[in-house]
Amino acid sequence: MKLGFLTACLPQLGLEEIVKWTAEQGFQALELAAWPVASDRDYQARQIDAANFSKQDAERVKELFTKYKIEISAFAYYDNNLHPDLKQREYYHNHLKKVINTASLLGVELVGTFVGARPDKTPKENIQEIGCVFRELVKYAEDRNVKLMIENCPMENWLKFGLPGNYAYSPELLEALFNEVPSENFGLNLDPSHLYWLGIDYIRVIKDFAPRIFHTHAKDAEILPEGQYKYGIFSRQIDPIPWKSGWWRYRMPGSGKIDWGLFIRTLQEFGYDYVLSIEHEDPVWEGSVEKVETGLKLGLKYLKQYVI
Repeated sequence: MKLGFLTACLPQLGLEEIVKWTAEQGFQALELAAWPVASDRDYQARQIDAANFSKQDAERVKELFTKYKIEISAFAYYDNNLHPDLKQREYYHNHLKKVINTASLLGVELVGTFVGARPDKTPKENIQEIGCVFRELVKYAEDRNVKLMIENCPMENWLKFGLPGNYAYSPELLEALFNEVPSENFGLNLDPSHLYWLGIDYIRVIKDFAPRIFHTHAKDAEILPEGQYKYGIFSRQIDPIPWKSGWWRYRMPGSGKIDWGLFIRTLQEFGYDYVLSIEHEDPVWEGSVEKVETGLKLGLKYLKQYVI
């Protein structure tokens, strides 16, 4: 198993600077952020310009990663692939296809995204529409020797207050999605932090969805007792703050409540031995490049004890 991180936490840095720093710290892989220039999403970046990526760019990137002996574990572009505005949806799909093309040029097998949501439709209608959308997107990826994976993040309040923005956050929904899109090239970028605060057994999810786990995020989470008392599980209602529920928060591995030893052992027991990619969204270690890098180093140091 290899340790890496998602580059979205370092939007200020260019690709070569990140790859060099990655190698110096002892990481072995990078999950490359590839959002479009026009994106205004939080926690996004663009270390690879997929919209304008050429064969010459591919050779340059391959040389860079070979030089520093770092692997590209996956590409990341997470947006609402079910956007109700069909023109906006087409824009997201076109960019996702460009990311898939980029991955194909580089021989990278995995591209991660969200299924998204339509707040104007029921959950069942969302699942059915996701099936229609993703059968086509997965086929596009398959034809280019790329697998498409989704993350189990609810993206709560992203599109409409009080509703999930990504219908892929629970075993019920994942089972329905994999029934809608049965392709072996459609899988999961598993993140235990979301399951933890949702009250879902993240170890059982490994066992139940093992064949669909293509990649994993190493992100921790903790419950804030005072916030849980004040706000309850439906989070802050008066003057809500995006991505801040008030009763839980994301942390670096080792600073929250995920049992990483058990998580990693169970992954390996059920056949996963690829990359643990730190997704840095820990508010304690945000605010500057130096603090983000310190957080990443702390996460790496903690996870190393469990990875052989």
